[in-house]
Amino acid sequence: MKKSMMIALAVSVVSTVACGQKKENEIAPKTVENTFQQKFPNAQKVKWEKENDNEWEAEFKLNGTEYSANFSADGTWKETEYEIKKSEIPAAVQSTLDAEFADYKIEEAEISETNEGTVYEFELEKGESEMEVTISAEGVVLKKETESEESEEDED
Repeated sequence: MKKSMMIALAVSVVSTVACGQKKENEIAPKTVENTFQQKFPNAQKVKWEKENDNEWEAEFKLNGTEYSANFSADGTWKETEYEIKKSEIPAAVQSTLDAEFADYKIEEAEISETNEGTVYEFELEKGESEMEVTISAEGVVLKKETESEESEEDED
């Protein structure tokens, strides 16, 4: 009886742990994989994740840089993002950062490419305040979202 209960307990624990783990690398539909291969034929270390019922995301390396690309379930490419160095920020974008966000430190800089064009996305920080900013290649601020670290701590 004791042995049966121990086996049942062990099976229960293993099942609970297995169900709670996220899949390492899901398998995208063939239409999505085909579009990805056409767009990024030299991609390496590709990992797929299903974002929702209608979208898949591939994380991969290309020429030593980490990328992510999103595709609709029918295989349509939606967006590609990758980090850039501060030295790679175009002059018009840097000019806007200097003029409108001079007190902020750049925590992360990314390029986001879609069918509508290319934009630059930044995570900025000043003291306890964080901001996400999207700037066009011409230096126009398209989006600005502020978030206070104090409000995040209050939620914990």
